[in-house]
Amino acid sequence: MEDLCIIGAGPAGLTAAIHAAQNRAGVLVLETNTTAGRKLLLTGGGRCNFTHVGGPEDLAKAFGKPGRFLRQALYEFGPDQVREFFQWRQLPSTVEADGCVFPISDQAADIRNILVAEAIRFGVRIRYHSHVEDVAAGDDGFVIRTAGGQVHASRVILATGGLSWPQTGSTGDGYRFAAQVGHTVIAPKPALVPLVARETWVSELAGVSVVNVRLRATVGAHLVVSAGNMLFTQRGIGGSAAQDLSRHVTDALFDGQCGIRVEIDLLPDLDEAQLDRQLQQGLQAQAKKTVANVLSECLLLPRQVSQTLCLLAGCAQDGQAGQLPHTVRKHLIRTIKRLPLSITGTEPISKATVTRGGVSRDQIDPKTLQSKVRPGLFFAGEVIDLDGPCGGYNLQMCWSTGALAGRSAASLVVTP
Repeated sequence: MEDLCIIGAGPAGLTAAIHAAQNRAGVLVLETNTTAGRKLLLTGGGRCNFTHVGGPEDLAKAFGKPGRFLRQALYEFGPDQVREFFQWRQLPSTVEADGCVFPISDQAADIRNILVAEAIRFGVRIRYHSHVEDVAAGDDGFVIRTAGGQVHASRVILATGGLSWPQTGSTGDGYRFAAQVGHTVIAPKPALVPLVARETWVSELAGVSVVNVRLRATVGAHLVVSAGNMLFTQRGIGGSAAQDLSRHVTDALFDGQCGIRVEIDLLPDLDEAQLDRQLQQGLQAQAKKTVANVLSECLLLPRQVSQTLCLLAGCAQDGQAGQLPHTVRKHLIRTIKRLPLSITGTEPISKATVTRGGVSRDQIDPKTLQSKVRPGLFFAGEVIDLDGPCGGYNLQMCWSTGALAGRSAASLVVTP
């Protein structure tokens, strides 16, 4: 009989294993892949934005109302403690201007390797290539069935992740295991995912990025605003600004609302009056150039975006900047500040960074992350119905819930 079996060797599972082993629990980790942390290696473009600066209350607020559920976990193992954990293991971190935290090496593999090494150092056994097929609850614990045989454990932590990036092993099995023992699972949806637009002109800009935009959308009765970089895709928009917005529009889209209007402010640091003055100066100084060239050179907008803006605002393709009519200039300014898109859907969950939905928080004790339905069962990471914005928040959620679940499970397993 194992003291504790953790299903999943991602960031939440490995963190849970380390904290449980530090508290004298015998820990076995079952991982379906041949290596640990496959999804972790892809985060931040391989650089691994592993947390965000701020205190526990700041991080909880970023998750919205569900952040209240996270408060205990964030106080147990918050951003400062996570950075210290890696600093003590010879991996300092650096903070970027937006508050995102990266390892100084810019290598996600360094984060993963430290987690694995620490788990092994504390006596954790990691059994790779062990796909869990079924978890059954009994009178004296749990029976975990794998292709290689059965594992009996008195306590179990589900750290199986969600449904995003399934090529890394996140196939949603944890939802099935939770449901088998009586848990409610909120329907998984894509979050932090590119958005699909009705407008066809976006395909002409596929692959073009714009830095520092602001997106505004009305979802139900609420105005939602997100900011950051944006990338035009073949079918719509991506990048951090669009992905953050996706968290707020996904539920409405899946509930049947379609055609959510989004306005893109391509130059949020300038109001319309300031933009008008700056544009007029550019048009006068470069009167013989095309309007699109002036937009690119004076406003620093990508050339392809400038050309599209001119088309949408009714500017002549070969018209000279010095001959731009006043009414067209005003229309162009409105287009730059309030470029409209009608969002009709999202890309599939396989292209999402995280999953929205999962095991209902109502059936998990936030002080321990133990199931309220089946004692001895704990949850950590993305398998829980929790998702945060871009910028390291979701990995911090994995560290915090992993630590709390591991400590809580160990306290019930180990006899003082």
